[in-house]
Amino acid sequence: MAQPASRSELIAYCKRQLGAPVLEINVADEQIDDLVDDALQVFYERDYDGTTNTFLKYKITQADIDRGRGRGGSNPVGIVTTTASSTIDGQSVSFSFEENSNYLQVPPEVLGVTKIYHFDGSNTTTNNMFSIKYQLFLNDIYYFGSTEILTYAMTKRYLEDIDFALTTQKQIRFNIRQDRLYLDIDWASVSVDDYLVIDCYRLLNPNDFPRVYNDGFLKRYLTALIKRQWGQNLIKFQGVKLPGGIELNGRQIYDDAEKELDKIREVMSTTYELPPLDMIG
Repeated sequence: MAQPASRSELIAYCKRQLGAPVLEINVADEQIDDLVDDALQVFYERDYDGTTNTFLKYKITQADIDRGRGRGGSNPVGIVTTTASSTIDGQSVSFSFEENSNYLQVPPEVLGVTKIYHFDGSNTTTNNMFSIKYQLFLNDIYYFGSTEILTYAMTKRYLEDIDFALTTQKQIRFNIRQDRLYLDIDWASVSVDDYLVIDCYRLLNPNDFPRVYNDGFLKRYLTALIKRQWGQNLIKFQGVKLPGGIELNGRQIYDDAEKELDKIREVMSTTYELPPLDMIG
C-alpha cells in the first residue's frame, strides 16, 4: 500500500522504494526490525507529529505520602541508601547517602513533563460555591447588562494574579530514561485521594494510531536507513564479479544513503522539529 497502516506494510513500502521485488534487498529481517525501532525513536523524539500534549490524572495514596515524607533514620520508608568508598590517608573510608523516593512511576509513553496541578478542593479562588468566582456571579450578574465586560475580565485577571502569587509552582524533576516523576513538594500539604494533573507530552502509539506509519518523514527516513544497511552489507563484496559481468557496488549504495540521511535530518530541523525556545529572564 502507498499508505501503510501497520509495521509490516511500512517495511514493504520502504523495500518497494528501494526496488523490490525487481531487486533483492540484501537486508535481514532482524536488521530491518532494528531499523524500524530506530526510526520510530527519532520520530518520537524529534518530530512534533510523533507526540501529543495531554493531561494525566493521578490520585494520591497513603503509600505515596509515606514515601514522600520519609526522613530516614528510624523511618526508613521510601529511603534508598547509596554507599561510596574511598582511600584517605591510607585508610578506607565509606560514605553513605540517603535519597528520598518521592517519585511517581509514569507510563513509558510519556516523553516529557511540563508541570503539575494539585487539586484538593481547598482553593477558594476557583472551587465550590464559596469561591470568589461563584460569589461574583451571584452578586454582580445583574449589573453586567449596564457595565462593560471589561470590568469582569479585569477582576478575573486580578484574582488569577492573587492565586498565582499565593500558590507556588510545584517543583518537579523528570528524565525520559527513568520514567520517574519526582515531586519536590511539601508532602504534609497533600492528603489521600487528592488529585495531581500532569501536563505532559505522550508519544503516539502506532498500535492505537496506525496513521503514524504513514508519516512522510518516517517513510523517507526508514527507507534511507534500510538503504544504508543494504550498502553496508554489500561493502564486503566490493569488486566481486557476478555472472554476466555485473559487479556489486555496496560503497556507492552506502554513500548515497548517507547523503540522503543528511538531507532528511536537515529538513527535519527546519520543517518537522519544534524550534528551541529562548530563555527569557
